Amino acid sequence: MVCRPWSALVILLLSCNSPYTPKPTGYFKIDFPEKKYQLFDQPGYPYTFEYPTYAHVVKDSTFFGDETENPWWLNVEFPQFSSRIYLSYKIIGSYKLDSLLNDAFNLTNKHSIKASYIDDSVMNVSPNVHGEFFKVEGDVATASQFFLTDSTRNFLRGALYFDATPNEDSLRPVNEFLVVDMKHLISTLRWK
Repeated sequence: MVCRPWSALVILLLSCNSPYTPKPTGYFKIDFPEKKYQLFDQPGYPYTFEYPTYAHVVKDSTFFGDETENPWWLNVEFPQFSSRIYLSYKIIGSYKLDSLLNDAFNLTNKHSIKASYIDDSVMNVSPNVHGEFFKVEGDVATASQFFLTDSTRNFLRGALYFDATPNEDSLRPVNEFLVVDMKHLISTLRWK
């Protein structure tokens, strides 16, 4: 009786005659749609932009359970990727430009606890559309953010969010795909 467990162990060890080869890390294949864009130009909105045909523009009606401060807040939703770009618009005059800029930088810098790197780049889209794009690396909630302004009347802030626990490695392919769309939105934005 005592020999049986040992003999099973010996047979098991001797039967393994090939060396173990670890498998590379793999991810699910993601089928990305073809890049095509359409114009968002709704009456009453103070801005226009182009967004992907595989996205939906939805009016943002609540801000943490409260009503948004104005009717021009939008979400560009990507249902296929469980993500969205939140767009919040503010009128300069109701707010000081310095205060809006500080808020934009502070919201980005809140990620510095988890971020391994934050890169900001100046954008000059047109003579009256300029701002900054923020790329935040690490397991953060919003790896891509921006603000655009004309410095006199209009201020728009955007941030890309996923309906998932932040994991930079697994979100990277989709994040990189959607950042192209985000930058297209930025490059086509015009004030009315």
